[in-house]
Amino acid sequence: MTAAAPAPECPLPPQVWRGRELAQAQERTLATGHAALDAQLPGGGWPLGSLVEVLQEEQQQHVWQLLGPALAQAMQARGEPAVLVDAPYQPFGPSLRALGIVPERLLCVRADKPAARLWAAEQSLRCADVCAVLAWLPQARSEDLRRLHLCAQASEKLLVVFRPVPARNHASPARLRLLVQGAEELQVRILKRRGPPLLQPLALQAQPARLSALLAARKSRRQPEPVTVSRSGSHVLDRTATLAG
Repeated sequence: MTAAAPAPECPLPPQVWRGRELAQAQERTLATGHAALDAQLPGGGWPLGSLVEVLQEEQQQHVWQLLGPALAQAMQARGEPAVLVDAPYQPFGPSLRALGIVPERLLCVRADKPAARLWAAEQSLRCADVCAVLAWLPQARSEDLRRLHLCAQASEKLLVVFRPVPARNHASPARLRLLVQGAEELQVRILKRRGPPLLQPLALQAQPARLSALLAARKSRRQPEPVTVSRSGSHVLDRTATLAG
């Protein structure tokens, strides 16, 4: 008796996705500037109009390497500034220009209390003349993040919230959740996305390509020349003569 062929899967509408597949719903995204990361994100980039959560071991670690290309693209395309809410360090202008970001169009907001930071992020999302909001909210609660997520949905802006690594144990309404680690090499773990879990971290370039090339050239110039030691005579004198030559 011949076994019946399995019934073909019924096509699903775009807004519905299977857990084993990346979501294919039509949504606005912004290319990250990292091909390996884009390939693993639904829509091929950072989702616009939703919360993106980045967990870090150290504040400010690899922020510009990870987000710089997309932020430069958003600022150039819309001609609007981006807002940094309580960034831990003052952005370094020359490095930002190398990434294509105009430092004068970054608005830095300082706030001492968690409630003030949350309010500043909400108001920035509601501002029509802002293209993106990057906020450092280490003490934000799940309900606080949900408020920001709803604000982002209404504005369709790029919203990225940075939090410490222990926050991964708490619930989050973020559409996309990443863990950023590494020093010389940027390791990105996708903790949450609309699709199957990604078991292996992505290795991304931790430094801009131009800077990496300059550092590699500088390192090669510093390599010491090999020292030749003759078997005859005093090895101390031979080494001195070789270095003198």
